[in-house]
Amino acid sequence: MSFQYHANLSTMSEFDAKARDWDKNQRYFDRSEAVANAILQIIPLHEGMKALEYGSGTALLSFALKDKFSEITLMDNSIEMTKVTEEKIVAQQVTNMKPLFFDMEHEDYSGRFDVIYNQMVMHHVNDIDAMLSKFYNLLYPGGYLAIADLYAEDGSFHGEGFNGHLGFEVEQLADQLKAIGFGNIQHSQVYSIAKTDEEGNVSEFPIFLLTASK
Repeated sequence: MSFQYHANLSTMSEFDAKARDWDKNQRYFDRSEAVANAILQIIPLHEGMKALEYGSGTALLSFALKDKFSEITLMDNSIEMTKVTEEKIVAQQVTNMKPLFFDMEHEDYSGRFDVIYNQMVMHHVNDIDAMLSKFYNLLYPGGYLAIADLYAEDGSFHGEGFNGHLGFEVEQLADQLKAIGFGNIQHSQVYSIAKTDEEGNVSEFPIFLLTASK
């Protein structure tokens, strides 16, 4: 297998640097299992469905869901994350998962899916409305979108220098989805990340799962 390639290699991201050690963090496995279980409880999956994981990283979430779909496209704009994902697919002899190195935030993608999902990705996306619209256009009628991410926080999750969104006000995100055309919108907390700062103080950062249908 060789993954599909389409992106600009001019810069290496922070995720490229973290890719080889990503799966050594048990917290990422636990979070992915929690999100996967919540998706399975909410979205009525059936045989033959095709899925897209946007910002798939090393595909921990998709590996937890792989037996539920006929095909999963694993899209990420980190070349190193994509390489690690390809190696895992080959090692585990998985046949229904397809790595795709692609930057959909800056390029248009043509494809159709029954389900699109992501976790801890949208707070890195600059133009949320534009990306939600792309998701809508990529879904078949009746298809589902699932977004797992941080509730609004004070910036301490990533710390100084982070330029993305400081989590989300979920009702505002739901309103954005409604304006685009999504319906059947639901959301609830599905996980919480405990982080310890330099002084030993522990803070909890809850994660929501928001689902919607086209």
